[in-house]
Order: sequence, then structure tokens, then C-alpha cells
Amino acid sequence: MKYIIVGAVAGGASTAARLRRLDEKAEIVIFEKGEYISYANCGLPYYIGEVIKDRDKLFVQTAASFNQRFNIDVRVKTEVISIDAISKTITARNQVTNKEYTETYDKLVLSPGADPVRPPLPGIGLEGIFTLRNVADTDYIKSYVDKHKSGKAVVIGGGFIGLEMAENLFHLGLDVSIIEMGNQILAPIDFPIASIVQQHIRSKGVDLRLSTSISGFEKNNDRLKVLLSSAETIDADVVILSIGVRPDTRLAVQAGLQLGKAKGIFVNEYLQTSNPDIYAVGDAIEFENPITGQSMNTYLAGPANKQGRICANNIVLGNKEKYHGAINTAIVKVFDMTVATSGTASKHLKAANIAHYVSTTHSSSHATYYPGAEQMHIQIAFSPDNGRLLNAQIVGYDGVDKRMEMFSSVIKRNSTIYELMEMEHAYAPPFSSAKDPVNIAGFVAENILNNKMIPFYWDQIKQIDSNSVLIDVRTEKENQVGTIPNAVNIPMDELRSKLTAIPKDKTIYIFCEVGLRGYLAQRILNQNGFNKVYNLSGGYSSWKNCNAESETAPKVMKEEKEQLFTV
Repeated sequence: MKYIIVGAVAGGASTAARLRRLDEKAEIVIFEKGEYISYANCGLPYYIGEVIKDRDKLFVQTAASFNQRFNIDVRVKTEVISIDAISKTITARNQVTNKEYTETYDKLVLSPGADPVRPPLPGIGLEGIFTLRNVADTDYIKSYVDKHKSGKAVVIGGGFIGLEMAENLFHLGLDVSIIEMGNQILAPIDFPIASIVQQHIRSKGVDLRLSTSISGFEKNNDRLKVLLSSAETIDADVVILSIGVRPDTRLAVQAGLQLGKAKGIFVNEYLQTSNPDIYAVGDAIEFENPITGQSMNTYLAGPANKQGRICANNIVLGNKEKYHGAINTAIVKVFDMTVATSGTASKHLKAANIAHYVSTTHSSSHATYYPGAEQMHIQIAFSPDNGRLLNAQIVGYDGVDKRMEMFSSVIKRNSTIYELMEMEHAYAPPFSSAKDPVNIAGFVAENILNNKMIPFYWDQIKQIDSNSVLIDVRTEKENQVGTIPNAVNIPMDELRSKLTAIPKDKTIYIFCEVGLRGYLAQRILNQNGFNKVYNLSGGYSSWKNCNAESETAPKVMKEEKEQLFTV
């Protein structure tokens, strides 16, 4: 058998290595149009930022070492330019000699990856404007940035790679601006979590501009001028375009393969394309989202590597192993904070018309009496029918990764918030609490499902009218530091003695700092004849973060709060 693989990074290299382990006698050829194979794509920003100092550490394998270990013919700097699916041949061009030739195959695997988006803006081809996708891009950026370490960098796009690049350029000493067209950074997460990260970025002195697009670029002596949609301009020495990628489907289209609704290469559950002798893996493919049922792309190294193994198994052993899709579990370091997500964000669940509840909790990374505990902000989304966990998002400092992996495991198996409640974690004071933040998220979700806690959310504050009462159940001292406009302060520990002062004919909205005391107050009121009582999910902490970052939220008023009733 002869196997040809197009693309030699995560998905392609994994497929090739697995094919060899399964079939020692097969002829295996990898074509890679770049100079390098099997490199740490996700480590590229950190090499630019000199966190990773040794460039050689980026390479898992070289073409020579891969050939020696796996007896695989690796052809770098060679681009596959066409596929003849009927005769089962490919045509390749050696980019050094410009020579073209053909090769036959029994099975073909496409792993061409994705191309960075470069919109046709005026001046986008000027020197100093870069995209980051491969080692060659990295070398160009590194060389250029080394000459401008005291200069100005503009990163266009507030996604995962954009934020990593912004942080690394900042650490090199550059003055950094981030320009994001959306109203928040990190599109896969929801606004309440993004708002916390945005404030952290600003606290570092980074110029973060949201709801701002780019209209073009100009040369200004030896510098660049970035033209904004607001008619403002920013002078820059280096510009990083990080506005997204799109699947590289050129070969697939030329070969007559079916594309899907998300414009990626369509594959079935065995990672087989519309041609039975051609398989595909990695960034170029699309498949059904396990949560929404909609077709989607995933640009993550983890799924690509797993797809490679499954693909090779199916090629050699027959189509026996199904790929069940990705739930888009991702994590990113943003200066001192860590942000992670798994599943489908609430805003995307709404867009897909999937009913769900949302719950926000704020827990400590480990036992608060042990030094170094940091607050962790967790938001989960779950089905109102059976409690199936649909999404989890975390932002914090320590222990975010292990909690997200716990959530991800539950989401991946279509399990429920009830498993979160019973999840048995490794506990000692330096690592967690007896009730882990994951357990706490499950407990609160169960209370919501059972109507023991009925939440309302930060963006519903504006809906509170004269037929409602907003009560701050924090202490008087906390209230004086800051509160939500028009809230009346009745400390939680005084609530039982002041029940007669609270009107039973009005809807009661309660909040505390993070939600716990609000829940306790809600339970007291519910069991004392108050029927319409709601607790602010995530408490004042969530409202304050969102309010600070929202373009439309009402700000804290300077004038005296209107007293809706007398306590």
C-alpha cells in the first residue's frame, strides 16, 4: 500500500506516524510546502516573546529525524498543486527546483491546515505588517521586532493568538495596542467572563480598543500609520494581523471533494471525504458540533492530533473508529490570568435556539486559610430539561486548567451538572477546598434546576421598575464602598428582623458580592411568604465587571439613591 499525506504539522504528522506503527511495509510519503514539519505551532508567540529562548525547542521532529525513526519519505519545500481523484495521482512542485512531477497513491490524507485572513485593505502589503501561522512567519516577525523593542506594536484581533502576541510583544518592551472589531475579546466566551479579562489587560497599560475596525494602512516615514474606522490613527512600528483563519480547501475543491456549510472539507464520522480513498484531518475539515448539531471548524492542535490517529486506524484497519467531534476546549494565558472554555457559549446556544440556564460562581482556587488562594470566576450553561452540561468558562489565576479539564470531561460525555456535584477531586488545602469550585458550580446549578434559587442577570438590572425592589444584602460597609443604583441595603444577618418592612406585593431582586448570601436571603424570603424573589447570578462582582466594560450598561449614579421603601 502507498499512502500520501499532504501537510506535515499536527494532523498530518500524527497520521503518518500512526500509519507506520500499524503498517511497517507500507510506502508513506509526506508533502510539506514549508521548510519544517511537526513543529510546536502553539509555541510560536512565546518564542517571539523570548519566553522560549531556544528556537530548536519548537521542533518535535525534523524531516531527517522523522525519516530515520519512521522510515517515511518526507518532502519539505514541496507543494502538492493538484489531485486527480480518478487516476489516484497527485502532482507536486519542488519549490527549490520548480520541477513538477506526479505520484500515485492508494489512500490520500489531506491536512493542509488553514490560511490567515488578510482582508483587501489599502496598504495591507506594507513592510512591518505580519500574520503568524508558521515558522517562516515567526522568523520574519522575530527579526523585525528585535529592531523595534522600544517601539509601538498594534495587534489587530482580540482572539487567542492575538492576545498571546500582545502579551509577548509587551514583555519585550513594546507599547501595545489591541484593536478588536467586536464588543469583546475572545469570541468563544461570553461577555461576563471577557469583561474580567479586558480589565486585567487594561490594568497592564495595554491600549485595548473594542468595537473598532481598521480601514487601512499608510507609510509614515519609517513607521506605519494604522487607520481606524473612528477616523483616528495610530502610529506603529509593527502590526500583527490576527483576525482569524479560514480552511485551506484549494486542493479539495480542485479534486471535486464536497465542502460543508462551514466552507471546510466535509468528512464523515470516519474522517473520510466524499471520495472513499481520500481522508482529511486538522484545521481544513468541518464536522458536526456535538452540542449544537451544526457544522463547524475547529482550529486546535489537540483535536488535529487525535484525528490523525483515528484517521490512520480507519485507513489501515477499515472504517471502524468513529470521530465524535470536538467541544472546543481551549485555554489561554493573558498576562497574570488564565482563561479557559469548553463547550458552546451561552450566546451561541441562544443563536442555535438551544434552551439553557446560566449560572455564575466565584470560588477560591484552594482553601482560603492556606496562603495564596486566588478567586476563580466560573460560568456554566446547562439544559433546563435534564441538567446536561453544555458549556463551562473560567477566568482566574491558579488551577484554572485542572478545573476546565474536569468540566470538559463531563461535557464530552454528555453528562450533567449532577456529576459535578459528586465529582471526587484530590483535596488538600494547597490544592483545593473540601468542596471544589467544580462541586460548587454543580450545587448552584442544581438549586436553579429545582427552583430553590431563581437567578437574574447583570444585564436585567435595567428592567427593574417601580413594581420591584432591589435589595443589597451585603454589609453596610460593603454597600458604602459601592453598590448598584437604587438598591436598598438590608444586611443579610439583619434580614429576618426586617421582613415586615419589605413589601410582599412587589418583585424582590436581591444581590450580594458573589451570590451566596443572596441565595440565603432568597431562601429566607421564599419561606416567609415572598413569592417573587430573584438572586443576581454572580452577585455585585459580576455586575461591576460587566458594567465597567459594557457600552450600554447604566453607570453608577452620583446622585442619592431613590429609596423605594423605608427600612
